[in-house]
Amino acid sequence: MRRLRIALLNAAHDRQNTRRNFRRELDADLVEFHCPAGEVPETVQFDACVVTGSRASVYWDEPWIGKLKRYVGEAIGAGLPFLGVCYGHQLLADVLGGRVAGMDEYEIGYRTVKHDGGELFEGIDEEFTVFTTHSDRVVDLPPGAELLARNDYGIHGFRKGDIFGVQFHPEYDKATARSVTDGKDLPEEKLNRVLEGIDEDNYAAACEVKTLFENFCTYVRDNRPVGSSAAETAGD
Repeated sequence: MRRLRIALLNAAHDRQNTRRNFRRELDADLVEFHCPAGEVPETVQFDACVVTGSRASVYWDEPWIGKLKRYVGEAIGAGLPFLGVCYGHQLLADVLGGRVAGMDEYEIGYRTVKHDGGELFEGIDEEFTVFTTHSDRVVDLPPGAELLARNDYGIHGFRKGDIFGVQFHPEYDKATARSVTDGKDLPEEKLNRVLEGIDEDNYAAACEVKTLFENFCTYVRDNRPVGSSAAETAGD
């Protein structure tokens, strides 16, 4: 089984937890780019790209966000498969012509999401537990996109061709969930309720959805020509 070379477009301002989580979950050679620092790849010669979460909003007028959107559009046009997580999910939807907007209520904590099947969710129960933390959401899917997952807060997953997005955080460990929650400006009662829910049982339940990383890598291997990327840029 060939090893994939994936561009990790790390949109987190404090990138250490994000780097650790994705390096643990993705069985691939990751080439990381810290997007808030203005970093994006100079090539599209990868097997795939992954766009991470961020505390930013995709509709903010910041130079690094515009630069990231331009690269993502170029890479999608070149045929690269993508997986977007939380902010990455929203950014992919935006680039593909969908619409992202702010929410009236913050969704945070371990929640139940339902999927409608498909390759990304192969082997995952129809209703599954995930950790969520977002105050923006995709309100209109890109033209031609397929709804993959949802809950009472709205869209939690979509697909358009080789492009996949999920609103929740399958990569989080308990330490990240707790750190992110501690940093939120929330009513004390809600904050304490979310923190109390970050326990072994909920984390164990949420580990089921980590399978989607393996499913994405399998999809890329099955659908990208061998030698289309890493062999051409081995010296990068």
